[in-house]
Amino acid sequence: MKKLRTVFMGTPDFSVPCLDMLVREGYPVAAVVTQPDRPKGRGQKLAYSPVKEAALHYNLTILQPDNIKNDDFYNRIAVIKPDIIIVIAFGQFLPQRLLDLPLHGCINVHASLLPAYRGSAPIHWAIINGEPMSGITTMYMDAGMDTGDMIIKAKTPILPVDTTGNLHDKLKDLGASVLSDTLQQITAGNAPRIPQNDSEATYAPLLCRSTERIDWHQPAAAIHNLVRGLNPWPGAYCKYQNKSLKIWQTRVYNESTPCAQPGQVIQLTKEGLVVETGKGTIELLEVQPESKRRMKASDFVCGYSLTTGTMLECEGVGDD
Repeated sequence: MKKLRTVFMGTPDFSVPCLDMLVREGYPVAAVVTQPDRPKGRGQKLAYSPVKEAALHYNLTILQPDNIKNDDFYNRIAVIKPDIIIVIAFGQFLPQRLLDLPLHGCINVHASLLPAYRGSAPIHWAIINGEPMSGITTMYMDAGMDTGDMIIKAKTPILPVDTTGNLHDKLKDLGASVLSDTLQQITAGNAPRIPQNDSEATYAPLLCRSTERIDWHQPAAAIHNLVRGLNPWPGAYCKYQNKSLKIWQTRVYNESTPCAQPGQVIQLTKEGLVVETGKGTIELLEVQPESKRRMKASDFVCGYSLTTGTMLECEGVGDD
């Protein structure tokens, strides 16, 4: 069966396994479209996207338009005459004329079980909200944000110890497998088109600074989920001695009735410290003081001479 002539659009590490799969399974990838090189690190040297690195490895044609809505870019893609355009975390919205160009349309691989968690940060928000399950959905793209007809869904459990980093890695590999099945069905002419139920839709907006700040009045379980959901990026934080203190690893210590003020250290343990919350207590296991490296919470206790009764500031929760 003839393989579909493909244009691949993606940017971050999450997209790379799908590109790997296309090459491995012999799909003719006529062009790889990724975001322009960006300054990175202390030296602000221009850095390639992970997708560009992969495309260079495979010696594929690379396009890096600043704006995919201009005529020059559209004409470049039109000349290719792709059978299908595959879009995975590319970073720009596709204009309608590009959506209409390929014979088999534009396909997106989305890291949620649509219509749940439409938007930019589905992995983060699934963990922050304590979901027990996530997955991959492939869909035909339309002009809306993740609103197109679905093709295939595949589920994976979110384990209690999973972070956004863990789940990201599971889903990027699952995405490649689901995309492979999707392309086989499209090629065979038997891919379904399953409309989404908009009344069941939820959203996963971009993260903002106020989302990252811990409110110790929240239940211990909710704080634990926030910490997991913001690990490894951008990190949940609180204030200690008027400086930022990032919290990287926690566990719910107990869910008893509060006996102290939210944000108060009520116990020092072998592995760290236990903090009172609005419901139950939470043990901090790994932290990062401002301008310092990540460290075990027990080392933080010793280095900063913390004692029971210390308050991790919880006033003025919100943007700095």
